[in-house]
Amino acid sequence: MAVTIYYEQDVDPQIIQGRKIAVIGYGSQGHAHALNLMDSGCDVRVGLREGSSSWAAAEEAGLKVCTMDEAAEEADLIMILVPDELQAQVYKDHIEAHLKAGDTLAFAHGFNIHYGYIVPPEDVNVVMCAPKGPGHIVRRQFTEGSGVPDLACVAQDATGDAWDVVLSYCWGVGGARSGIIKATFKEETEEDLFGEQAVLCGGLVEMIKAGFETLTEAGYPPELAYFEVYHEMKMIVDLMYESGIHFMNYSISNTAEYGEYYAGPKVINEESRKAMREILARIQNGEFAREFMADCENGHQWLLEQRAAVNEHEIEKTGEKIRGMFSWIKRGDE
Repeated sequence: MAVTIYYEQDVDPQIIQGRKIAVIGYGSQGHAHALNLMDSGCDVRVGLREGSSSWAAAEEAGLKVCTMDEAAEEADLIMILVPDELQAQVYKDHIEAHLKAGDTLAFAHGFNIHYGYIVPPEDVNVVMCAPKGPGHIVRRQFTEGSGVPDLACVAQDATGDAWDVVLSYCWGVGGARSGIIKATFKEETEEDLFGEQAVLCGGLVEMIKAGFETLTEAGYPPELAYFEVYHEMKMIVDLMYESGIHFMNYSISNTAEYGEYYAGPKVINEESRKAMREILARIQNGEFAREFMADCENGHQWLLEQRAAVNEHEIEKTGEKIRGMFSWIKRGDE
């Protein structure tokens, strides 16, 4: 099914430049949205909790900073960029009472709207601008004159021009430079969660761990196993990212390509696809969302247990030692 893509010539920048924007949160996406909008000539204020550790950083970047309530009261477009599990409470405590007819409530991920954890009044627009990249890339590409593609969605068009508003917002963060893809809250939410769980995070991490364990259990040194199933993953992904699967296959040896066609379908087979369909079904029917929010209310107990287990896995200990050999790699926690 074809999608609609908008570019700079399709957008009216004056719409967003004429709005008073509140960016709630100053994390990965929050800092990128706020700074890009400011540099695009928009009237931006960042809303934070009193005493937030991000307050000084946002002020030092030249942004106006105030409490969440003050930001929501001043603004007619409110972009909520705090973590999914916090959004409903932040909305209830700091935003809901300040919404006025004709305002626009914006998100970068559809979780809380799609699953009903936030139910805005009918007289406000509900839109989404979802850059397809982490915040530091959204900011970097903007400062270098480019932009990260955005998904644009409208869940509620109270004013009749919500699409024009969200497209203009996407222009403000740089998305129109590379393309704004029209989507729905349902599509963005369900596809995003599925991609994270079945492929990008869940699937990839478990495949790497399984490959490492298969080699080490067979007696191969963990350092060599790390190189073969973990370290070289970036090279393969970079080749695919650059020019597609065909370019990756062109760049590797015939031996590797032959093995890909033989072994790949044995690892990712009909049982794998059945599991993926089950994962997608849990996302579609809300089961995943309910389990996730229940764990959040339980202090993230299950999440923290899984995180600790991954951190203690032999592949992580081996990787820390191996990465110390590479002076050109900057550690993610530095």
